[in-house]
Amino acid sequence: MAKLAPTSTKYIIKAYISANGVIEKPDVIGAIFGQTEGLLGSDLDLRELQRTGRIGRIEVTIKSENGKSEGEIIIPSSLDSSETALIAATLETIERIGPCTSEIKLLKVEDTREDKRQYVVNKAQEILKGLMSSGNSSSDEISEQVKESVRIHEITEYHGLPCGPYTVESDEILIVEGRADVLNLLKYGFMNAIAIQGTSIPDAIVDLAKQKNVTLFVDGDRGGKLIAKELMQKTDVDFIASAPEGKEVEELTKKEISKAIRDKIPASQFKLTGSFSKGGMDKKADKPERRYERRPERRFERNDRDRHPHQKKYPLKSKDKELFKKTLEDLVGSRAAYIFDQDNQILGKVPVGELLNTIKIVDNPYAIIMDGKVDYDICLSAKRKGVKFVVGMDKDDLHFAPMNVLSKKDVE
Repeated sequence: MAKLAPTSTKYIIKAYISANGVIEKPDVIGAIFGQTEGLLGSDLDLRELQRTGRIGRIEVTIKSENGKSEGEIIIPSSLDSSETALIAATLETIERIGPCTSEIKLLKVEDTREDKRQYVVNKAQEILKGLMSSGNSSSDEISEQVKESVRIHEITEYHGLPCGPYTVESDEILIVEGRADVLNLLKYGFMNAIAIQGTSIPDAIVDLAKQKNVTLFVDGDRGGKLIAKELMQKTDVDFIASAPEGKEVEELTKKEISKAIRDKIPASQFKLTGSFSKGGMDKKADKPERRYERRPERRFERNDRDRHPHQKKYPLKSKDKELFKKTLEDLVGSRAAYIFDQDNQILGKVPVGELLNTIKIVDNPYAIIMDGKVDYDICLSAKRKGVKFVVGMDKDDLHFAPMNVLSKKDVE
């Protein structure tokens, strides 16, 4: 049985167990493996994860008294946050251990890296107190040195490219131009940025962008526009944000960064206008203004049709409509979602809050039916997995979606 080294453990799952009878440690471990087998598919099978060292040794402490048992379960994990959360959630589905009815309640999932960060902060405070008492340096200078060291400690790499610590795990990423941009964003709490490191777009960026919701954050100059155009030719970009005209991302304040990201524009708009501004083409756009004044409505209609195929590409069959209607009726008030394959077989049922993470790990989903409102994020994740229908109680204005997006009224 594999045991994770302390340095490779990212999370520790802790759960409380109680049983109406006398049980022992082997009973608990057997129930965990047996009753969760196949629940999340082969990729998240506990035996396989433990064999490959991605889940560590399951530790169980049990105390029996007066014909009842209670104790604690500890499971170390080197999986990412979403996969660890799924494993933790499956523990609460176990209802019987040996001959006894039982209940497992998740206590918490600890991030071991948070302890390391806290250690760095505490140690820095000790050092700071010592230096301040010596009187050799000003407190402002020392504080800035400590902050800079913490920022550098947090920066990591993805295929040799500098990035924030949450870039790989996060569903959304910021793509910037250089390492200094990543450091400046880290300074103000943006932990999911990754740098291109040059004018040529690395293959690692291209591949990563296909899996994430991407906002490209570039300098407010001509070079930023060139990088935006090149990246859009090579991979999927959802939004584009830019520094104020004449400024670079690495020199922006927190207020300027927040405003730039808040004012981001859809990549499709930049492709059409060549401008970073929300209003369309600015005075310094690369192409003549006259070109964009001529017959604007037809240009927009044609662009929208080319980028996002009309829903008629996937016609709604009567049997699908009947299934969607019945499933929605069953889901009312549950705040859950069903995922079906092309043969209308259920691939899974999950809470709506876990839907985005679940879509990523399900193979060949055909339709998603949910007790909730269909929004942009769900459609984006569904698009990347090739989903043909997304059905909800209600829906946002998603005329751009490349699949059928239906509300309850559409299937009645």
